[in-house]
Amino acid sequence: MKKFIAELIGTCVLVTLGCGTAMLVGCNAVMGGGYILTALAFGLSIVAMAYSIGNISGCHVNPAVSFAFLIKGDLSIKDFCSYVCAQILGALAGAGILAFIFNTGKLVDMTGGYGSNGVSGVGDNYATAIIVEIVLTYIFVMAILGVTSKKAKHGNVAGLVIGLTLTLVHILGIGLTGTSVNPARSLGPAIVAAIDGNSDPIKCVWVFIVAPLIGAALAALCTKLLEGKNE
Repeated sequence: MKKFIAELIGTCVLVTLGCGTAMLVGCNAVMGGGYILTALAFGLSIVAMAYSIGNISGCHVNPAVSFAFLIKGDLSIKDFCSYVCAQILGALAGAGILAFIFNTGKLVDMTGGYGSNGVSGVGDNYATAIIVEIVLTYIFVMAILGVTSKKAKHGNVAGLVIGLTLTLVHILGIGLTGTSVNPARSLGPAIVAAIDGNSDPIKCVWVFIVAPLIGAALAALCTKLLEGKNE
């Protein structure tokens, strides 16, 4: 239960701060500063949560990350299912908090969909969006698996490395797909946006569920292969 609550809180914080920043500053090509602010908001959220709940649940706050640890054999099926449920609920809670703040405060959502992901940045080409998300998730998860490896002993700086890597993939990915690399982060805002009358994000949310899982699986398999060679 402690792990469940930790993952719920962590994912809620990630969505609230990351998507909330995107909603405030916007992320179009003209306002390049919005790219950096949003990328930093997501990355720093992970840094904060890594050192807050990392010792409790490992601070996955991402079904793709949990899937990678499951494939590596570092997470049981029972814990995986529990983590994913907590992460989805946390993302819904975070999007719900943003809906309340922006609606009651009469603020303008610069993203038009609670910071949800989309395919318009790649010309509405689903295949391109899938490739983008697979590549970005692969890079992100590879960094996580590498820095958290028991062999590496990078425990003290792991949270910082993971947060900076998430910032890095956002800098490229925001202009393409909004950067998901996290099925829960995409699903929560998409559902809340649909409830609020915008059904566009929910129509393509499957891309941001399937592609990150594929990218995470590839990263986990590659890591197992490389570690096996080293041994």
